[in-house]
Amino acid sequence: MTAMEELKPNTKYRMCDKAAAFDEFQRQYPAYTATSKLDDLRATEYARLDREGQVYLDYTGGSLYAESQLREHVSLLASGVFGNPHSKNLTSLAMTALVEQARSYVLKYFNASPDEYMVIFTPNATGALKLVGESYPFRPGDTYLLTYDNHNSVNGIREFAKARGARVSYIPLCPPELRVYSHDLEKGLHLGRPGRNNLLAYPAQSNFSGVQHPLEWIELAQKAGWDVLLDAAAFVPANRLDLGRWHPDFVAVSFYKIFGYPTGTGCLLARKSAVAKLKRPWYAGGTITFSTVAGQNHYLTPGPAGFEDGTVNYLNIPAIEFGLRHIEAVGLDLIHTRVMCLTGWLIDRLTTLRHRNGRPLVQLYGPINRYRRGGTVQVNFFDSNGKMLDCNEVEKLANYRGISLRAGCHCNPGAREIALAMPEEALTKCFANKDRQTYEQFLQAIQGKTTGALRASLGIVSNFSDVYHYLNFAETFLDTAFPD
Repeated sequence: MTAMEELKPNTKYRMCDKAAAFDEFQRQYPAYTATSKLDDLRATEYARLDREGQVYLDYTGGSLYAESQLREHVSLLASGVFGNPHSKNLTSLAMTALVEQARSYVLKYFNASPDEYMVIFTPNATGALKLVGESYPFRPGDTYLLTYDNHNSVNGIREFAKARGARVSYIPLCPPELRVYSHDLEKGLHLGRPGRNNLLAYPAQSNFSGVQHPLEWIELAQKAGWDVLLDAAAFVPANRLDLGRWHPDFVAVSFYKIFGYPTGTGCLLARKSAVAKLKRPWYAGGTITFSTVAGQNHYLTPGPAGFEDGTVNYLNIPAIEFGLRHIEAVGLDLIHTRVMCLTGWLIDRLTTLRHRNGRPLVQLYGPINRYRRGGTVQVNFFDSNGKMLDCNEVEKLANYRGISLRAGCHCNPGAREIALAMPEEALTKCFANKDRQTYEQFLQAIQGKTTGALRASLGIVSNFSDVYHYLNFAETFLDTAFPD
């Protein structure tokens, strides 16, 4: 066993008993009392959590599904005969009706006018982002602008932009809260040339720090001549995205992040005016009205079908409506209230834990309060000598105690690099001989540069017991020192 694995609970700094801690929590966050409906929901629809002794704190990785979602979906599949929708036979028409019904419900859920938006089904948010990247008409003189704080699937669009001669520019983040200063955003927007294709991409909520970047940027950028791509994957599980109020040109969503089941389904919510600009670089089965081998040409089907390659995940798509109806029945505002109460308390307690010599136990990456942030709490643990503990090893220790956290950079390298103050020169040097290195040699080049952090994220049926157990686990590191 490693020194980390041999760590024994430190009882000297144990929190007060759970009942007393809960009373203190309720006094500090009285709004939590009004969310008791979620405790009943957990006891019925998510009973497997407590039955299995699981402390689930990885909702940003993927939400959990209710048992009723499964029952409804299985009942639908068991009661009908459904075929591939790319036909006009009876079973295909039945399936087409369900797919279109789900498409309409997604628009309704996000308050998106069908006259303004269309729903393009994709395997996930990444698939939605790839559709935009490969189809956006980048050319020399155009600009792709994005924040340092972005998922790799958004960063990856820069490869399409660079390949076509467009400029790529990043807006920096400012530690310790990892927000964007308004003047840096404005400076970036000034890079766009009038009359050219300018695309701004940013997350509504950071999957790394929990920062919620202002939705007001959408209108600001559009008035300056930019199209706006909003990554909403981490935002929509506990926050309302009203597309009747905000009008981004493209929105990427993964449904399993909202309600857990089914996986393998996401969508691109796209303004029809913006879709008219997109140029697909290829065509596939399902995307065309007519194709000819002799004439070597094709006609792309207008609307969502022109972007849904092959056959959509048609048996799972009806379950999207069941999931969205479930969230509506529970109440998104109720979920948001609970998540933010628990997040506030968790941050309060984590950031006050100190070793006897006064050194802090954790470093928080992101806002220290609840202002414009979501239920993601990203930290690294430090021993009493100030040495940062390997987040992957801490994750393993949490596993032993039945706590599901997530270690790493969470596919958000920019936020990690700013948070951990990684020097640009050292990162650039890693790729100096990339094309002449074997994979094993490249792994040696990046050794020590893949450090991340430990993320706890809260969601629909998180409760006080979950964060209490995490705090108890955190206290086991107090007044410990580990060898190099």
